[in-house]
Amino acid sequence: MVTRQGGSFELAEVELDEPRADEVLVRIVATGLCHTDLTMRSLLPAEMFPNVFGHEGAGVVESVGTDVEGIAVGDQVVLSFRSCRECGPCREGLVGYCDQTLLLNYMGMRADGSTTMHQDGSPVFGSFFGQSSLARHALAHADNCVVVDPDLDLTLAAPFGCGYQTGAGTVLNVLHPDADDSLVVYGVGAVGLASVAAAVAEGVGTVLAVDLVGARLAEATRLGATAVDASGLEPAEVVARVKELTGGGATYAVDTTAVPAVVKQAQQSLASRGTLVVLGLGPEEYQLDAIDLLQGGKRVLASVEGDSDPLVMVPRLLAMRAQGRFDLDALVTTYPFEKINDAVDDVLAGRVVKPVLVW
Repeated sequence: MVTRQGGSFELAEVELDEPRADEVLVRIVATGLCHTDLTMRSLLPAEMFPNVFGHEGAGVVESVGTDVEGIAVGDQVVLSFRSCRECGPCREGLVGYCDQTLLLNYMGMRADGSTTMHQDGSPVFGSFFGQSSLARHALAHADNCVVVDPDLDLTLAAPFGCGYQTGAGTVLNVLHPDADDSLVVYGVGAVGLASVAAAVAEGVGTVLAVDLVGARLAEATRLGATAVDASGLEPAEVVARVKELTGGGATYAVDTTAVPAVVKQAQQSLASRGTLVVLGLGPEEYQLDAIDLLQGGKRVLASVEGDSDPLVMVPRLLAMRAQGRFDLDALVTTYPFEKINDAVDDVLAGRVVKPVLVW
């Protein structure tokens, strides 16, 4: 857990409640480490600590509440974000925009205000994305518990609960590109490479990957993209290179960096009436090129989890993986849980793409 705002991760003993009627107790096997875990430990207010993060958990069900259907003890599950499944957006299938998103995923407690964890009689905040899976056990719910094949390697499956479905969902659910289109992805960490893999699987005509890290660009090339190494290039040179490779500008762009200057480049790289989707979490503001935006009729929008319903998208992506059309296994580097801060250092330094913590 993280004991103070902006602090490091620490292993600690806490008391976890028994599952209530609508909850599922999962023994965690593996948890992907996502940049959202790292960002939120600094963004949440100081009074919301200590806090247990983790939202790419995968494990084995140990206990099921009496009201839960479709999940049984012994099932292997991939955990994802929560949604109420009852509000207007949820009924439309847009569960990432649930009216209760903040309460169910970020406020550190159940909907009734109770915390699922305690330490020495004091509350510990958690319920992060309805799971807090940087732990040996996590409490989840039917709406964020995806039952998967019992033979599936959960170490490789864990990132499908957030990062992979966000990147792939942005392509498959939001942009819908085809063979006549071009897509450029700025920042090819785990989320960006998932966008690349999905675009290649869909037969998109031109797929570009822009990054500073050679190892990430090599993975993008392996997946079928054309690499654009931005190291040593001025922003205008990056834009010019993308326009050259796409015949005047990309139909679509995806930014995962959350770096304002890079977001601006991504917008400028678009063809007229092109669309940019921003996915990164961090800065409060982006500065866009207003003349380029207005003269080109371009669109800039955001997406939550790639507009995915995890109960649909996770199985879809796992099926694509089984067919050899979504091969991100090589991105995973495993760490024992006690080495979590090493994993943080390595991913921030660009030494690894997708750290996964294992017990």
